[in-house]
Amino acid sequence: MAKNIQSLERAAAMLRLLAGGERRLGLSDIASSLGLAKGTAHGILRTLQHEGFVEQDAASGRYQLGAELLRLGNSYLDVHELRARALVWTDDLARSSGESAYLGVLHQQGVLIVHHVFRPDDSRQVLEVGAMQPLHSTALGKVISAYDPVAHTEAMEAERWSFTPHTVTATAEFEAMLDLIRARGWAADVEETWEGVAAVAAPIHDRRRMPVGAVAVTGAVERVCADGELRPELIAAVRDCARAVSRDLGARPF
Repeated sequence: MAKNIQSLERAAAMLRLLAGGERRLGLSDIASSLGLAKGTAHGILRTLQHEGFVEQDAASGRYQLGAELLRLGNSYLDVHELRARALVWTDDLARSSGESAYLGVLHQQGVLIVHHVFRPDDSRQVLEVGAMQPLHSTALGKVISAYDPVAHTEAMEAERWSFTPHTVTATAEFEAMLDLIRARGWAADVEETWEGVAAVAAPIHDRRRMPVGAVAVTGAVERVCADGELRPELIAAVRDCARAVSRDLGARPF
């Protein structure tokens, strides 16, 4: 069994200590509470302070939790709330469409799948929660790139790999595709990432009208498309689902 890293354990214990009890603690209080030498405690605090996880009051010299922890906490809460709000709507989407429904958010220059509802049949399926999808080729990634400025920059600056003959990689063509997505309010992926697979996605916005993720249905091309085009009823269902989740997050109609 791999051993735990002692310095990380001590840093975690320090953050928990600062999170409870008094608002601010001095170096001596922290060191004695955790059974550490002052020099060791000070070294850990200095590192945490450098990373923004701890702040030191200039007047008293006491330590408290930093703003970076608040930012990370809010990020987790945003994703948690998004998933919680989307549970019922994505279940309905999978049931009404007969296809798999996915909920994705921007993460590390890609799309992180935070919720996945299986296609409602008896086929063997693999849960893809935690999987990453590319920004430039998937329906989820493209619709997030179209609406989220950070995702847009990352998609434009990253190397856009060609997964199939249908993948759009040229800068001008990709930018034009994002313009089209913004104009119509949804994105498509017809064999651009995986051959034989098609998807349609729509953006989800929060109460500030900021893009916080996207929802999509994905399935075999022969089911998702008809006469070479995405089925209009699937596009409408995905857009309705995205609007419903956005509304539950406090977004007002555009």
